[in-house]
Amino acid sequence: MTNKPFPLIVDVWANPSHAIIPEVRRLFEQSHSDPKLARKLSPEEIIALMDEAGVSQICLAAWNRPGSTIVSNEDVAEYTRAFPNRIFGLVSVNLHNPVAAVKELDHYVRNEGFKGLRVVPWLWNLPPTDAHYWPLYVKCIELDVPFCTQVGHTGPLCPSEVGRPIPYIDEIALKFPDLKIICGHLGYPWAAETVAVAWKHANVYIDTSAWSPKYYDPAFIQFANTTGRKKVMFGTNFPQLTWKACVDNMYKTHGSGRPGTMRAEVLDDFMGGNARRVLKLPDWKAPGSKSNL
Repeated sequence: MTNKPFPLIVDVWANPSHAIIPEVRRLFEQSHSDPKLARKLSPEEIIALMDEAGVSQICLAAWNRPGSTIVSNEDVAEYTRAFPNRIFGLVSVNLHNPVAAVKELDHYVRNEGFKGLRVVPWLWNLPPTDAHYWPLYVKCIELDVPFCTQVGHTGPLCPSEVGRPIPYIDEIALKFPDLKIICGHLGYPWAAETVAVAWKHANVYIDTSAWSPKYYDPAFIQFANTTGRKKVMFGTNFPQLTWKACVDNMYKTHGSGRPGTMRAEVLDDFMGGNARRVLKLPDWKAPGSKSNL
């Protein structure tokens, strides 16, 4: 295991390695993702990769798209049951069937301990303000779990408009002030908008999935170093980016005190403390560790 300086590393946006949908395949190729990971990994293999990078816990999402299920919630539950203190599920639903979607969200949170809902708007070409989402928001509030979503442009060849933080995230944060919203992928090229919305709304957070730490947007870094310290979370979009590469880049890039990098005193919150609080993750003690994570 990497000799990590952080007491806790949580990846809030990971995917089953075999969740390669046609729209994403091109993105993974352009990101030079490891082709050896493009197969179904066992729970034990996932844990081995986490341990190699010093990652304590991950949120692993199922994948639905219009007309089909790529990786079901039950598939993800195989991982969460195998390592219930380290791998946590995020529910995916068929957005076109809101009644069944609400029932599935309720089941997997209440009965399987999943920690939130994830919907990627560009897959459905429906912005988060669309009425299809609203029953799910109400259920998330009832269950006290976050709505995790993508903001920013799309690497896949799909329309990007639905990923704009303003107006879409801004409007749902206003309509549902009790809904915890985690905005993944930083929001580029609208990263400043993402920051503005997270600064404005107590219920909005930002995660860095799909971006290597050496490329974090300056607006995000400034926010993390100041008023946003409790609003930012580490994410990878595994297997697009690997845990080891992202964690190693954190060591190399941030915490050094150099201009334009994340301050050392912010890193514990960013790397895991905020995710653990917002997602209500349980403690986990690493073998041989003297401290609870």
